[in-house]
Amino acid sequence: MEYQQAKIARNTSYFTSALVIQKLISFIYFSYIAVKIGANSLGSYTFALYFTTIFAVLIDIGLSNVLVREVAKFREKSQQYLSAVMSVKVPLAILVYAAAALTINFLNNPTLVKQLVYLSGVIMVLDSFTLTFYAFLRGHQNLKFESIGTIIFQLIVFISGIIIVNLTHDLRVLILAILLASFFNFSYSAILLKVKLGLKFLAKVDKSIVKALLLFTIPFALAAIFTRVYGYIDTVLLNQLIGASAVGYYSIPYKITFSFQFIPMALVASLYPAFSSYFVQSKELLEKTFAKAMVFLGIIAVPISLGVIALARPLMIRIYTSQYEPSILPLQILIVTLVFLFLNFPLGSLLNACNRQTRNTVHIGIVMVVNIILNFLLIPRFSYIGAAIASSLSTLLMFGLQLYVVKQIIPVNFKYLAARFGAIFISSLAMYFILIWLLAFLNFIVLVPIGAVIYLAALYLLKGFNKEDLTMIKQSFKRS
Repeated sequence: MEYQQAKIARNTSYFTSALVIQKLISFIYFSYIAVKIGANSLGSYTFALYFTTIFAVLIDIGLSNVLVREVAKFREKSQQYLSAVMSVKVPLAILVYAAAALTINFLNNPTLVKQLVYLSGVIMVLDSFTLTFYAFLRGHQNLKFESIGTIIFQLIVFISGIIIVNLTHDLRVLILAILLASFFNFSYSAILLKVKLGLKFLAKVDKSIVKALLLFTIPFALAAIFTRVYGYIDTVLLNQLIGASAVGYYSIPYKITFSFQFIPMALVASLYPAFSSYFVQSKELLEKTFAKAMVFLGIIAVPISLGVIALARPLMIRIYTSQYEPSILPLQILIVTLVFLFLNFPLGSLLNACNRQTRNTVHIGIVMVVNIILNFLLIPRFSYIGAAIASSLSTLLMFGLQLYVVKQIIPVNFKYLAARFGAIFISSLAMYFILIWLLAFLNFIVLVPIGAVIYLAALYLLKGFNKEDLTMIKQSFKRS
């Protein structure tokens, strides 16, 4: 048992560290090429990648999530699972790539954009199979090699992309940096299956296992499709209804806002097993752990939100240059709801842990539909600002839907949460006004650590966080 707990802890440490490094390198790289190629080219580049990302879910159809669970339970069936999945995904990959190519032609985009989508489609296929290969390693509780692959992938993109963008601004050549990294990750993960697990890619297919996997994958597939469409449809509609420049102005605020997601993702990945256990053993502990997790994420999200709002103009002008000045307002609109974006993670995780995964999928579907409607209404009138408003309203809607169901599972201590979030908000507001005042005297980069000190000092004085909160979070991590 102790060995198993240590293994889980190591895996969590490996993968969390890899995510942090990958997100950091990715953000720096994206910011660099944004300045080098300009808003219009960035819009075409981003659109091609996001367009195929939506189609990618139709290749995997949730199979990777199912594989992790099933391989973990029946490791001796790994070869049968691999043969079954390959028999499904190979024809799906061909069909989905063809569908993406036909759709981009139907949408009547410029030749350059079509060519970018063709190249991005190859990346889509390679990444889908890589995801499947890593699912087997996850099922065998080995995230070390995936963590290494994730970092190397991003380093290849970063190094080759920086070289390419300084030699040429041809987007078709630039996207090859990602293609090269995807090919490495695909080859690396395939070799790991062969060497570490001894699996073969060409073996007899058991049709009964294929049928079982496809049945298991239905709820996962629906959730994945809803999430993917909800996450990227705004970029596609912006490109089709307004143009590439609008996508360029929107993509940076979107990237900045959602780059913070690794924080709640890492926390929830560790808390999910504890939620599942407490649901069966102790509703009181489930309620307390959930409340502490909400407060913990609020402590991080609220000051980031107000800090970015305060520093949005110098951040955009001095890092991304004045060409991205139109991105300031959409950044401020998107970052306003960062706290709700963070809190949606423990809310969704609790629903899944308490056997409400179907309800969770329904919520994602509802929000997806509302998001599409809002984008169609707002983008033609307000362009990228309309897309930012639609995204923020959708995040708020998801929060409301999830919280409504969570209240039916556990008694939510709103008095406790209101008191803690009140202290967090007041502390963040104090930081915000001081940052606004200091902007006239100091460089915004210097203001980041100053703002953090001001916030933490105010939070300490208002008793917004205590040792009991920290102990509860630590115990939950240990349990998971």
